[in-house]
Amino acid sequence: MSQYDALLIVSFGGPEKREDVVPFLENVLRGRNVPRERMLEVAEHYYHFDGRSPINDQNRALIEALRPVVKMPIYWGNRNWHPMLPETVSRMKSDGIRRAVAFVTSAFGSYSGCRQYIEDIARAQAEVGEGAPQIYKIRPFSEHPKFIEAMTDRVCAALGELPHGRLVFTAHSVPVSMAESSPYVAELERACAAVAKNVGRTDWKMVYQSRSGPPGQPWLEPDISDYLGEIRSDVVVVPLGFLSDHMEVLYDLDTEARAICEQLGVKMVRAGTVGTHPAMIEMIAELVEQEHTPCAEGCCPAPRRPVPSGLKAGPTG
Repeated sequence: MSQYDALLIVSFGGPEKREDVVPFLENVLRGRNVPRERMLEVAEHYYHFDGRSPINDQNRALIEALRPVVKMPIYWGNRNWHPMLPETVSRMKSDGIRRAVAFVTSAFGSYSGCRQYIEDIARAQAEVGEGAPQIYKIRPFSEHPKFIEAMTDRVCAALGELPHGRLVFTAHSVPVSMAESSPYVAELERACAAVAKNVGRTDWKMVYQSRSGPPGQPWLEPDISDYLGEIRSDVVVVPLGFLSDHMEVLYDLDTEARAICEQLGVKMVRAGTVGTHPAMIEMIAELVEQEHTPCAEGCCPAPRRPVPSGLKAGPTG
């Protein structure tokens, strides 16, 4: 029998209709001094898709794919939009769940991709109070063979459409201070190298996207837009840093990066994210049966924050 009573899927959350967009972004921005005009500018990205982020539907699809192979109740709670994590933990308590394992929809270690979710879980438990279930978070899994297998399949399919395209891996940019206090860059580079090796390519590049911090704050580079303008060649873009096709993929890559390629007169094929690839489902089913120990105290600390002018603090999961 499993040592856990339930599986908890934890994610970033996203709006599901136009009326949700501003309240959702206000949740994302709570505690930050971001000009409202900047928030409304980013809201336009969501209105481009009728106000509906795809991330919630993708989490629903993940849960449905897991139900036949995970022999325990599955719950789902988000950081920024419904179902909110405290509400879900409260329901778990009411259902008699005492010990749960949490899968966070973020593969790489960083403050926003790992430590902040640990804080979210602890805050939800404190809000629920006595009797809240114990929750053990699965550590980042970017080096797991089944994650690499799933990503390799997606890249193979993309290369089948554009075999001569230059292989460009992308991930969410983060402040350099966050990167330096976490294994984020090293884990990304190891995963890129593993996938590239599996598809028989040595000519690959790791770039970043979705940077939105204040101009004076250093973030990881090169930005994909700058890199596309530099190389001016056909590309296979691989959003390795994202588990599903959420807004940063649909807008920043499929809309903005593709427009740049069209302006340059070059071809772009975007590889799929791992999503509900069978290897990912197998991986999660394996991980939920293992014992999970907490990360070291103080690992991946919050970055030093100047007064921000952007919205995204890092990977959204």
